[in-house]
This record gives sequence, structure tokens and C-alpha cells, in this order.
Amino acid sequence: MKFKVPPALVMLVFGGLMYLLAQFLPIGEFDFFGRKELSYGLLALGLLVILISIVQFLAKKTTTDPLAPQKTTTLVTNGIYTYTRNPMYLGMLLFLLALGLQLGNAFNSLLAAGFVSYMNQFQIKSEEQHLEAKFGKEYRIYSKLTRRWF
Repeated sequence: MKFKVPPALVMLVFGGLMYLLAQFLPIGEFDFFGRKELSYGLLALGLLVILISIVQFLAKKTTTDPLAPQKTTTLVTNGIYTYTRNPMYLGMLLFLLALGLQLGNAFNSLLAAGFVSYMNQFQIKSEEQHLEAKFGKEYRIYSKLTRRWF
């Protein structure tokens, strides 16, 4: 299984689309008390989630590279992976939600949903097939007990 687009690049593309939408769509603007602070909180939470998940992968000596799933050596199911099977992608989603709040256009939530849809279809499904082929029953049990996103 070969993935052609790095997930971080997908996130950047969706972030760019969010920026363009906020700049050129004349409707959908919103503001509320604490909007900026909430966006900073989501950004910090997203960074924390990604860092924790990377540290867990490194501790188990398995790859964090989604472009090389064949290098996976261990199924990580503890720590943050008890709550989500894809914390790195969840962190990226939190970044996009933070950006959407910063930009203040409600339609950006549709692009964040588009990111989730894209990742499910073109990245996560392939990864799940690889993990099931490599870890079998252990992965099937884990995927039933742990949600894909949160």
C-alpha cells in the first residue's frame, strides 16, 4: 500500500482552502466572546495530542511515517491510543478547527468536515487494511474498542 499525499500536506491544503474561503466568501462571518482564546486552546490541544502520539510511537520503536506502513512493527493501543486510533490526524483536525475560529467564517467547518472525509477515505482506510493484515485479530479487537477519531 503506497500513500501518495502526506497527511500534513493534506492538512495544509485544507487550511489554505479555509483561508481562501474566509477571504472571498462574503457571508458566514461570525464572532463571539472568547473566540480567539478558544482557537489558541484548540491549537495547543492539537499540538499536545500530536506530540503525545509521536512520543508513544517512538517509545515502541515503530514508524510515524504514514508513507511507509510496511515499517510498522508494533500496534500501539495504550495511552492516548486508548481513546482514539488516529490521534495525529485528530491533532491536525484540531489545528484546522483552530484556524477556522481564527478566520471567523462558519463555512470553514464544512472544510474541516471535508478533511475528515478525505482522511477517512484516502488515508485511514488504507492504513486500517494494512494494520488488520499485519496484526489480525489483535487489531480487529482494538478497532472495535477504540473509536477512529474520538
